[in-house]
Order: sequence, then C-alpha cells, then structure tokens
Amino acid sequence: MNGAVAVGVFDGVHRGHVALLERAVERAAGGPCVAVSFEPHPDIVLARTFKPLAPLTPLPEKYARFAALGVDLHVLPFTRELAALEPEVFVQRHLVEPFAPRWLVVGEDFALGRGRAGNVSRLRTIGTQHGFEVDALPLLMHGDAAVTSTRVRALLAEGRVAEVAELLGEPYTLAGHVVGGERVGRTLGFPTANLQLHDEQLVPAHGIYAVRVRIAGEHDWRMGAMSIGVRPTFGGSVRTLEVHLLDWDGDLYGRNLTVAFIDWLRGEERFEGVEPLISAMTADCAEGRRRLAASPYRSEEHTSELQ
Repeated sequence: MNGAVAVGVFDGVHRGHVALLERAVERAAGGPCVAVSFEPHPDIVLARTFKPLAPLTPLPEKYARFAALGVDLHVLPFTRELAALEPEVFVQRHLVEPFAPRWLVVGEDFALGRGRAGNVSRLRTIGTQHGFEVDALPLLMHGDAAVTSTRVRALLAEGRVAEVAELLGEPYTLAGHVVGGERVGRTLGFPTANLQLHDEQLVPAHGIYAVRVRIAGEHDWRMGAMSIGVRPTFGGSVRTLEVHLLDWDGDLYGRNLTVAFIDWLRGEERFEGVEPLISAMTADCAEGRRRLAASPYRSEEHTSELQ
C-alpha cells in the first residue's frame, strides 16, 4: 500500500479527529489513506457491567464523513479477543498484512492491545520491524481542555449544544423520519413533527433548542425549535423528539429530516395548564429566532458546514 493508516475509535468525529485524519492524508502523499476504527465502542465491550453508550456519530454518517476527507474507513468488530491481542500481533494481523502502511498516524495518548500496552513508544519499535513510521499528534486543545469525545458527551448531557458545535467544528445533528403523533402541538398553534431516529445515536439533554432543519430532498436549512422530553404538562412518560418549523406550513409525515442543534433555550418544564404552555412556546420561538439569527450557521453560505 505504502500510504498511511490512522487508528482510533473516532467517536463523534470531532475537530481533533479531523486534524488526525488530515495528517494521515498528508502522510499518504497521494497514496491510499485508510482509517481503522472499531464497532461497538471498546468501552461497551470492556465494561465490567453493561452500560449503554449510544454513538455520537452513526456508522453510515461516519463512512460519509471519512470519505469526504479522502479517507477509506475500515471497521474492525471489537471483541474481548481483539483487545487481548499482544500489540505486535494486532499490528501484524490488522495493519501490516491488509495495508502495509508507510505511516501509522495516531493520537499521542493512543494505545492498543493487551492492557493497552501498544502505546506510541512500542508502536514505533514495532514500526522499525515492519517498515512504517509513527506520527503521534498531540491532543487538540480548545479553551483550557482537550477536544475529546468524553467532553462532547458531557456537554450534550447538559444541553450545551453551542459549545459542542465548537468542538465538532459544526452543529451536532440527528437524522430520522417523521412518524405519527397525538397532534397536540397543532391544537396549540405550534404543529410539530415527531422524529424517529434512523440510527442509534446519543440524544442531547431534555429541553427546548433552537435548531436548523433540512427536509430530505431540499437544499435549504429552515429555522425551527425542538423539544426533547416527556411532555410533562400532559403527563407523558416516554421521551419524544418534536420539532416545529418556523414560517413553514405543510405535512411532514413520512418525510426524512436532519436536525442541527444550534443553541439551548431552556429546560423541560411542567406548566399548570395550556395557556402558560402556549405563552412559553411563543417565547421559545421568538428567542429561537434571535439565537438562530446570531449563529454563524444562519444562512445559505454556511450550508456546507451543516452537511
């Protein structure tokens, strides 16, 4: 192959991952460039007790993102047996034999194999035996902390989607199709589309968000407000994802939507009756317009950043 291989989990494809992949493309120097990743997330497989860990970036989207960067994504099924391989065996079997790279590109804190023994120093020793060099990138910093998937997850758990966009380099998105609901929003004057996700994906904290929405088959991103929660005013108990498009009227049932989270508006609340709820929704839409107008992802020249 004589190109470059990047190795990592790449959960979320944040700015640090993009920098690493761009370095791999640079090291490939016009040759093949492959990224080796793992599914499911290693933390799920290696956890002592089961813990849900929905992906930040669904696998189909990850393939598309990597292809746009000029990188061929190769996914290894992650198992305890794979994790138990000695670093030399892992490198021989899963990197050298299939790809024969000239460069191996990883993060400076990366390690693979039994007990995470295959750190950068050991990988460089292995590389001398197989004819590849190791390029280890330092963690990308943003503010006073590194850009990591763990940091992205923590921010999403608090609804801090504007900060997440800074770490990702673009807004966090969810994609799904519109399914039938109870049409409560329409009776309140705020018709909503109930979104069912295409793929398993981490959903931000319950609350109300200013969002951009693209209807499948259309180019424009429309303004919207999204509610994530259980609709406590109506005694709900099941989480729903409902999006209201501003300045738009039509039937979205059965359509596919992509929702880009621009900013947090407020937390989920239980109101004492319909009138206070309508007042709050009216205020949400007004504030959402203001936030969307102030966002860098606000007009057609920024559409490519929302892809």
